[in-house]
Amino acid sequence: MVTLYRRLPRVEYVQPKTIEELLALRAQYAGKGALLAGGTDLMPKLKRREIEAPGCLIDLKGIPDLAYISNAEGDGLRIGALATLRAIETSALIQATYGILSQTASSMASVQIRNRGTVAGNLCNAVPSADTAPPLLALDATAKLMSQKGERIVPLDDFFIGPNKTVLSDDELLVEIQVPRVLPHSRGVYLKLTQRSSMELAVVGVAVMVSARNGVCENIKIALGAVAPTPMRAKRAEAVLRGQHFSEELIEHTARTAAEESRPIDDHRATQEYRRDMVEVLVKRAVIETISP
Repeated sequence: MVTLYRRLPRVEYVQPKTIEELLALRAQYAGKGALLAGGTDLMPKLKRREIEAPGCLIDLKGIPDLAYISNAEGDGLRIGALATLRAIETSALIQATYGILSQTASSMASVQIRNRGTVAGNLCNAVPSADTAPPLLALDATAKLMSQKGERIVPLDDFFIGPNKTVLSDDELLVEIQVPRVLPHSRGVYLKLTQRSSMELAVVGVAVMVSARNGVCENIKIALGAVAPTPMRAKRAEAVLRGQHFSEELIEHTARTAAEESRPIDDHRATQEYRRDMVEVLVKRAVIETISP
């Protein structure tokens, strides 16, 4: 199939320099404006006329204060709306403590795309296969939303409400992703099934964070992507293993339960039966990987 790209449609373009100016523009063009962060998803869609041209394109890149990755003492990780996937991938801070995020970013697209694409943009697109969503769900992340009316903190588990839909109001924007401190003795992994080895959307994505000591699962978070209308936590599967001694039987039970919780669909990349089977395989593999020496 040939994809024909055309010129961008004519749109008004503005580049605010401060958060205050940005919020004012967001309110002015509520429901009509589009936010431009990395643009790796938005710009191709505009060229292909897959979405209607916005009344105004609001470019966030003029606000350098949003491109941060920080770890306040005792307060966990903070990721600004303009922090790129490449910055997440290469951050020494993230590699040291939140390695699952660095690993996930490195699996996405190409280096060129990662240099522009942002974590916040990936979340706000709200596609079921968004790679950054499962690891952030497994890390119990929250989203800081802001408008001229004020700010609110939303658990990422409640952020997605449908394919390409979030709880963001027309005048709001996601300004920060907040990740609590990782529990002691924790390890995490993101496993992604694709049709090709790289440059591909996930057919199934599985993120697992395990806190374990002396052979006991003190805590576990399991998050799934591309197998439901939204990225999701497999909470019944987590309950199977939490507080228990690890055993092959319990790990298999956990993986089966996660597969049962998933709600995949048939599409051109995989059948729902195949996706459900792969959830079981990947959850089992991920749990074993997190507890292996």
